[in-house]
Amino acid sequence: MALNLSQKQEVVAELAEVAANAHSLVAVEYLGTTVSQMTAMRKKARETGVYLRVVKNTLAARAVEGTSYECSKDSLVGPLLYAFSTEEPGAAGRLIKEFAKDNSKLVPKVVVVEGQLFPASHVDVLASLPTLDQALSMLARVLSEPAAMFARAVKAVGDKQGGGEEAPAEAEAETA
Repeated sequence: MALNLSQKQEVVAELAEVAANAHSLVAVEYLGTTVSQMTAMRKKARETGVYLRVVKNTLAARAVEGTSYECSKDSLVGPLLYAFSTEEPGAAGRLIKEFAKDNSKLVPKVVVVEGQLFPASHVDVLASLPTLDQALSMLARVLSEPAAMFARAVKAVGDKQGGGEEAPAEAEAETA
């Protein structure tokens, strides 16, 4: 269905707003993907904070002007599905990688993170980025490790100094 000028302007404005706030972009060829596969992918995208949209490349190129995804304008060729990660950088990569396992028709073409254009093979690298919860747990572990090491050191010093006194007390308790 052809769009009139005002509809095209709305699509460009919506896509520009998403692109301005997104963390990463994965553009994928999707020809041959069934309706049920696309529906499942869209459902999963909504759950994981990924904005999926099929738009004409000229509209997408206009929408990314002035954003960190402007570097991808020359790579937007052919029928593409655009996946913008809105909540965490690796979400779009994980989504595309997951659905590409079962569907060989999904072929990544463009990967952009923080204004840097990467080859399509980097979708695996993007997918391997930790989720927000994983990143927070890694940070908590790193921050708590010095305190845990200090506590173990204090306990070891206490055990060395108090070790001679505890042994006779334990021996008396055993004989009683």
